[in-house]
Amino acid sequence: MTGSTPTQLATEWREAPEVLRRQRDALESPLTALIAALRRAAPRLIVTCARGSSAHAATYGKHLFERHLGLPVAAAAPNIASVYRGALRLEGQLLLAISQSGRSEDLVSTATMARRAGAITAALVNDCASPLAAACEHVLPLSAGPELSVAATKSFIASLAALLRIAAAWAEDATMGSALARLPDRVARATALDWSATSPPLIPSLAAARSVMTIGRGPTLAIAREAALKLKEVCNIHAEAFSSAEFRHGPIALVEPAYPVLLFGTTDETAESLQTLAQDLRHKGATVFATGLGHGDLPALEPDQPDADAIGEIQAFYGLLLRLAAQRGSDVDRPRHLRKVTTTR
Repeated sequence: MTGSTPTQLATEWREAPEVLRRQRDALESPLTALIAALRRAAPRLIVTCARGSSAHAATYGKHLFERHLGLPVAAAAPNIASVYRGALRLEGQLLLAISQSGRSEDLVSTATMARRAGAITAALVNDCASPLAAACEHVLPLSAGPELSVAATKSFIASLAALLRIAAAWAEDATMGSALARLPDRVARATALDWSATSPPLIPSLAAARSVMTIGRGPTLAIAREAALKLKEVCNIHAEAFSSAEFRHGPIALVEPAYPVLLFGTTDETAESLQTLAQDLRHKGATVFATGLGHGDLPALEPDQPDADAIGEIQAFYGLLLRLAAQRGSDVDRPRHLRKVTTTR
């Protein structure tokens, strides 16, 4: 896939199924404590705090919590606490911070502010000895293990799975719970999906593109955003992500013949709108690569539970990303201008 010597990114990507198996046991006790606290307080608002790939995981959480719990979810502006030294009225509400390293000052400041304001604070974090973990009352370990590659893969998958576990437990949703039990094996199968053998060929189309659109909706909006970020940081390709609904409100004007669009389909009620958009874009001359639509041209696992299905799609995309980076001659373990732990204020 990426030459005779495995890259760090490829090695960590392949570890994702085992991470999910390990996470189930690691989360059992802290998740039980968090859910008990949430039932006592009955928050009416969830505020997320995250950066980068973790912010895309928060988008997935927003979908889960609004869809299955009926609770509004808002993304905090971390600089309110870290730069402006302000505070939010969050008494009795849930502040959910998501971070691989747990070391960005703005996230720590926001969590500290929220806890002082009387919020229930929870950190989804890979480093349980980090400042962010120390700032929060509840610490939920991602259990991804050491992640040395600059571009996050297994920790992103772990963040999605952990959010799905929170939603399943809080909503007492047995269907999601059953899907979580199957998820490690399904992610392992998604690792084997080959998105490079398409007609027209996907990798040459993306490798030659000046810009790419990634599109999703519902559970796959977060996947589209993560894919766009990875195309930028790993392959140095400009990519922008949109909801399929938002895409029609302006960005569709950018579509021209052969414009590449990567569409992450769904297996829930939003599937029809995504299918319609894919057809419209093809009629406009765009080169559309879609998955999860039942008749898309990218391989996908058979449908299971829609929110869990989205996790398989990003795992399959990471395999494509490695092949695309090799085609473009990118060093996936040393993306230019980036480092593993990014600290912002």
